[in-house]
Amino acid sequence: MPPYKVRRTLISISLSLCTLAIVGGMTYWLWPGATAATPATAPAVPVTAVEIGRQDVPILINAMGNVRSQRSVDVRPQVDGLLVEFPVSEGQLVKKGDLLARIDDRAIVAALERAQAQQAVAQAQLASAHVDLRRYRALASTQAVSAQTLDQQTHLVAQLQATLKSEQATVAATQVQLSHTRIHAPSDGRIGIRNLHAGNYVRTSDAQALFSLVQLDPIGIDIALPQARLPQLQALMASADRSSVVLRAYSGDGGSLLGEGHLDLIDNRVSGATGTVRIKGTVANAQGRLWPDQSIVVSLQAGMMRDVLVVPQRAIRQGANDTFVWRISDGKAFPQPVDVAYTDAEIAVVEGIQAGDRIVTDGYSRLRPGTAVNILQAKDAAMPVASRSTP
Repeated sequence: MPPYKVRRTLISISLSLCTLAIVGGMTYWLWPGATAATPATAPAVPVTAVEIGRQDVPILINAMGNVRSQRSVDVRPQVDGLLVEFPVSEGQLVKKGDLLARIDDRAIVAALERAQAQQAVAQAQLASAHVDLRRYRALASTQAVSAQTLDQQTHLVAQLQATLKSEQATVAATQVQLSHTRIHAPSDGRIGIRNLHAGNYVRTSDAQALFSLVQLDPIGIDIALPQARLPQLQALMASADRSSVVLRAYSGDGGSLLGEGHLDLIDNRVSGATGTVRIKGTVANAQGRLWPDQSIVVSLQAGMMRDVLVVPQRAIRQGANDTFVWRISDGKAFPQPVDVAYTDAEIAVVEGIQAGDRIVTDGYSRLRPGTAVNILQAKDAAMPVASRSTP
């Protein structure tokens, strides 16, 4: 073969090999599935979760209320006189019948002694008149005295009887006045700040009371609830054991439990101005943690739901068309529609899930149906109802 033909053949072979290399490289890079590795799986979303259980849940009515003393007295003088003694101190707890104040009684004692003396004179005069009347009646039977004399003596006896009654009334009134010089506690309670001190002359016409006395234990609770609650309240009041309707009083921020008691009554009308109905309750207050006119948060137990599914309130999510929770199954989260039967600040009673299901309580903002999850903290079921200390 001539040399020029050999060179032409070598050039053709070289061009063919280059073409094959280019086509093979393009096929490797462009053919589907020809890449070296598939993308990595998305990481699991960290969440916290609880396992759902059944329990009894009290139905609570929560509202703002005010503390009212069941007996509050402005202690005022009932007689004029010099205030000589305060046997009790400001802020002191007293019992019914304790001596609270004493007014100078010397003038009234003297008046009482005078009235008693006049009563004794009237009694003696009446006794003498009765003796004469009996004598005149005996003589009248023999006509030793005239009928006129007998009539006069009869009228004198009647007059002296009236005089004696008048003197007896004067003695009784003066004794009452004397009793008013010693002011006693009408009930158990706490003494307020005094407005006057011993040595002042007091009058019954004084506008200012000596001090106040308020009963603290038990103490009353005054609450205004929407009129829509009226049927529920009426059902409670119609129950056989009204004292079983538990009422709890908390501090104004809803934190500390201050006392427990029961519902007493519903007012006899609804306020047309506010659309609310007033109810009153009684709370034990032996520790003195509730104070008259204090604003409090009141929680009224209106019933009990037995053996129901309970989830934390924060686990409830609101969708466009339904309410749901994120239920965990096989390490993945799925939205599970639920029906909420009851809810308060901490828990919700639901239907649509099963006891033992695990649901997400925090970290759901990044969840999508089927998202893998990493449970950071597994808790027991929602906080037991009995241990909840705030309304």
